[in-house]
Amino acid sequence: MLYWFFVRLLGPLARRRFNPTVKGLNNIPKKGGAIIAANHLAVIDDGLLPLVSPRMIHFMGKAEYFEGKGIKGRLKKWWFTSVGVFPVDRSGGRKSLGALETARGILEDGHLFGIHPEGTRSPDGRLYRGHTGVARLALETGCPIIPTAIIGTRELQKPGQVIPGKGRTTVIFGKPIIVKKVPADSLNHDELRELTDRMMKIIGEASGQEYVDEYAQKVKQRLAAQAKA
Repeated sequence: MLYWFFVRLLGPLARRRFNPTVKGLNNIPKKGGAIIAANHLAVIDDGLLPLVSPRMIHFMGKAEYFEGKGIKGRLKKWWFTSVGVFPVDRSGGRKSLGALETARGILEDGHLFGIHPEGTRSPDGRLYRGHTGVARLALETGCPIIPTAIIGTRELQKPGQVIPGKGRTTVIFGKPIIVKKVPADSLNHDELRELTDRMMKIIGEASGQEYVDEYAQKVKQRLAAQAKA
């Protein structure tokens, strides 16, 4: 697959630029489905994780990446599809359900699925409240969650910065959170929220980030409104 072609072709260059230190590789199962749930500090996070993982990681990508017109749009769609990224409509509700179904299929087929529970990049480097989709996927499939901390990428790529700088990064794969498979119709919000909060606490302890019990999207919306005022 092109995923491994690009990892092996561009990997040495990226490693020299990002100088990644990786801890906890033994926490990634050698086979079977698992969810890599990581904090999100910069665009390059989704390039750093495949760089240090011994197994291919599938990710979601904004639907806009797959909807471009002309040659550029087709090339962009080909690129993301080739490296294991599939589209998600981030407007929520029923439009997002298709992406969750795709993720469920990836896990049930025995692959790794990577996701950022915060739903978007942190606006200020702090760790924000996690969405419960990760917990739902884990419980519906019975696949473990690998809480993962990314450190240093925000310093290399500030918001709005296209080309990342050179520096050091760290990825810490935590001990798997083992769950039992539960029928979808028996899940309740309290159970999903408890598992999500436990996962975010582990990520925060590993990353050293200050935790904010608020969704990052709402903070970004508020900041945007203040900027317009």
